[in-house]
Amino acid sequence: MKLLKGAWALLVGVKDALVLLFMLLFFGALYGLLSASPNPGGGKGGALLLSLNGPIVEQAEAVDPRELLTGGGAGAMQYRLADVLQALKAAETDDHIKAVVLDLDAFPGGGRVALEDVAAALDKLRAKKKPVLAYATGYDDKAYLLAAHASEIWLDPMGAAYLAGPGGTQPYFKGLIDRFGVNVHVYRVGKFKSFVEPYILEKASPEARAASQALVGAIWQNWLDNVGKARPRAKLAAYVANPLASFVPGQTSLSKAALDAGIVDRLGDRTAFDKRVAALVGENRSDPDVPFNYSELSDYVAANPASTRGKAIGVIQVVGSIVDGEAPSGTAGGETIAGLIRKAVASGKFKALVVRVDSPGGSALASERIRLALADAKASGLPVVTSMGSVAASGGYWVSMAGDKVFAEPSTITGSIGVFGIIPTFERTLATYGVSTDGIKTTPLSGQPDILGGTNAETDRLIQTGVEDIYGRFLSLVGTARKLPADKVAEIAQGRVWDGGSARQLGLVDAFGSLDDAVAEAARRAKLDPAEAHAVIVEEPVSWLAAMFRNRFGATEPRTDIFTRLARRQKDAFLSGLSDADALLSGPAIQVRCLECATPSPSYRSESLWSLVKNRIFS
Repeated sequence: MKLLKGAWALLVGVKDALVLLFMLLFFGALYGLLSASPNPGGGKGGALLLSLNGPIVEQAEAVDPRELLTGGGAGAMQYRLADVLQALKAAETDDHIKAVVLDLDAFPGGGRVALEDVAAALDKLRAKKKPVLAYATGYDDKAYLLAAHASEIWLDPMGAAYLAGPGGTQPYFKGLIDRFGVNVHVYRVGKFKSFVEPYILEKASPEARAASQALVGAIWQNWLDNVGKARPRAKLAAYVANPLASFVPGQTSLSKAALDAGIVDRLGDRTAFDKRVAALVGENRSDPDVPFNYSELSDYVAANPASTRGKAIGVIQVVGSIVDGEAPSGTAGGETIAGLIRKAVASGKFKALVVRVDSPGGSALASERIRLALADAKASGLPVVTSMGSVAASGGYWVSMAGDKVFAEPSTITGSIGVFGIIPTFERTLATYGVSTDGIKTTPLSGQPDILGGTNAETDRLIQTGVEDIYGRFLSLVGTARKLPADKVAEIAQGRVWDGGSARQLGLVDAFGSLDDAVAEAARRAKLDPAEAHAVIVEEPVSWLAAMFRNRFGATEPRTDIFTRLARRQKDAFLSGLSDADALLSGPAIQVRCLECATPSPSYRSESLWSLVKNRIFS
């Protein structure tokens, strides 16, 4: 019988392997066919079409082809910031590109700094006398930040411009936690370290509220300044204060109110917009869905890659939550990134490194692992420069301290120099159902932290001391790297989050500048002419199968009205709160993470509320 069972298992294994091989061959052939088939209009000039049906990100999340083969999804469509910027840069001098089209009808946004970088690239392209046309059924803050830099902004007659500014509500779970009798033990340093507040308070503390108000106020002012400069003729302040000022029920519309305020230039449906673009760039009779000549983003980037002239400057990306161990792209695994840094140094290909940080933090241990790897790179003779993206806070700021010079943008969210730990225990929950705990101990720490019976005083003191020890190390690290006295660091730390402008005034960053500015600085520190250097993203190679699924099968945002999209984003914010809770329960007990900086992950957007709760709480 054992022999028969073994033979049967072997046959089943062979069968499964053959099925998997067949599916891989099938999808490989399909990918080859799709790649070989000419995309109507794609790469042939006309308009550079940026149909942004997903977020603009620093680093796209990894796709596991096995998930699709076993019934999972390929994840949300994402557009790499580097690709968008490269396409716009190439279009500046490409005579075949007559215009740029921004289709923002299903655009979910991106980090504020990423959007400002794209907006600046649009300005450069318009300076070359290339028209930029934007279209959407409805504009929110993020979509309008790009549209404001277009030469023509079109709005569907049934649409609206909904410019609300940052802010809103977030869930607080203390009432729910109390109802279930969970005892949440919090260990923290920094009066502004508010990440744990949703689990111990019913609303924001006065300190957290004041800090958050200052932060969103600065970011909103940056948005107003950016859009106001791009659209000086728009009655921006009046429209934001009262978008219905010119609205007359039964006689006008929300779209007409936006037109009257100069927020948009023209009202028209997609057919009218397409005809306008076709008049500029020529008709496309081979594709009924896009009736004007166009070049698609992915095809255009492939045909116009970034320059490789001169010496290479390596770009190390620290994107997403910082976690211990290995992690795929889109998440900053401490061991993964440290390994990439070591490989970059050992290769001898790079004359300097730029660490690009777009992270709200996470594990203190993983953050230090990355920082030490960068310190080793510096010890080997490679200059290291930091470039902050939209967020470089807590653990993200910890990593940033490895740079010889730190660049940020006015809208960068940074700081949050603080440490916290959180451990839930369930002794009261169990007692409600008549369950108690008992046992023997050899020391006061035996069996601690005890999530069933509760922590004791000795354990609480030990963990709090550990948090304070890491906080002291954080302060010392910042003081040394930024050349600030200890009392100054202690004053501006306390877990408080700062906008880039405030951070520069406080000495937490050195200068305003983009990733290109950081690369140029790294080249100069390596004794190179910046014009004779180019950036190379240091990353693990992406398999052709994963690339196929991301490029061809990624889920796109549905096109719908602006109010439906905004309601969906409120759901996303709630799911993000649940994912934060999951990060606390499954992550390290002591973390350097920023609550104000967290954004909903695209991977959560595709999950229903029930599936998230089921997978995260009941599994």
